Amino acid sequence: MPVPVVVFSILRLALFAVCFAILWWVGMRSWLTPVVAAFLAWGLSYVLLSRQRDAAARHIADRVERGRRPDVDAIVEDAADEAARREP
Repeated sequence: MPVPVVVFSILRLALFAVCFAILWWVGMRSWLTPVVAAFLAWGLSYVLLSRQRDAAARHIADRVERGRRPDVDAIVEDAADEAARREP
């Protein structure tokens, strides 16, 4: 199964390429063509690729959650605090 982040990135690049090609084909051949194509691709990807964007965000969140380690400093601090409270 492909990584959702890669799929989303490739689809956004393909959308940019299509927008750029269409603008070039209709006669917009200046330095503004990639800028306009980027804005068009951004807007279209927001509307058309919401499912892929959500899958990529879930994938990233899952990886972050799996990569979290317990905060050792907080554990030691809590244990010291509890020990101090127990002592008269």
